[in-house]
Amino acid sequence: MKESDLYLPLKRFLESQNYEVKGEIENCDVVAVRGTESPVVVELKLTLNLDLILQAVERLSLTHKVYIGISKQCRVLNRRKKRIVKLLRMLGLGLVVIDPKVSGGGVTPVLDPGGYRPRKSKLRRERLLGEFAKRVGDPNLGGTDRRKGIMTAYRQRVLSIARFLEQEGPAKSSRVAEVLDDPKARDILYKDVYGWFDRVSRGVYDLSPRGKREMRLWPESTGCPVSKP
Repeated sequence: MKESDLYLPLKRFLESQNYEVKGEIENCDVVAVRGTESPVVVELKLTLNLDLILQAVERLSLTHKVYIGISKQCRVLNRRKKRIVKLLRMLGLGLVVIDPKVSGGGVTPVLDPGGYRPRKSKLRRERLLGEFAKRVGDPNLGGTDRRKGIMTAYRQRVLSIARFLEQEGPAKSSRVAEVLDDPKARDILYKDVYGWFDRVSRGVYDLSPRGKREMRLWPESTGCPVSKP
């Protein structure tokens, strides 16, 4: 399939809406004009890439009605459609998906260009600032591969508890909470999200073999020193 294969289905679609359509006008793949309205510009590609997006953004200096026309077989679009649509909306671009194999049609408008006003999430903002405030120091390098694990405020608290138990041995959760001045320590020990703690008796916890092994992966320089009684 060639990019030019996308042109005729799109041309027929626009002409059905009373546009006059011409190809390759001043470096624009498709230009459609209807009366005194702002012209419509469409950039055609078989797949989505950064060059296409940059090209479409440049066309915004000509008209606010700029679309990207993509083949329906585009794998990138099919895999990440929701995020791509969000990006194009932020940039003020439109999107149409074209299937030249469909006779007499095959054009699906997905997004019309327009101004972008992102909806703010108060909850996500509070979580962001809460994690920022609770995290001790700055233990992570920006851009770290998150799949390998990053130091969160929660992990810092777990490490503090683990280091305390390593030094003191089995201890009651109430004592851990008191010494570390962390009222959430009881809940952390009880839930044991990482499998680092063993309950040896009612309210008494010790490090598990997994905890002893995995805590070594997080050096003390991560900003989680063990509090002293």
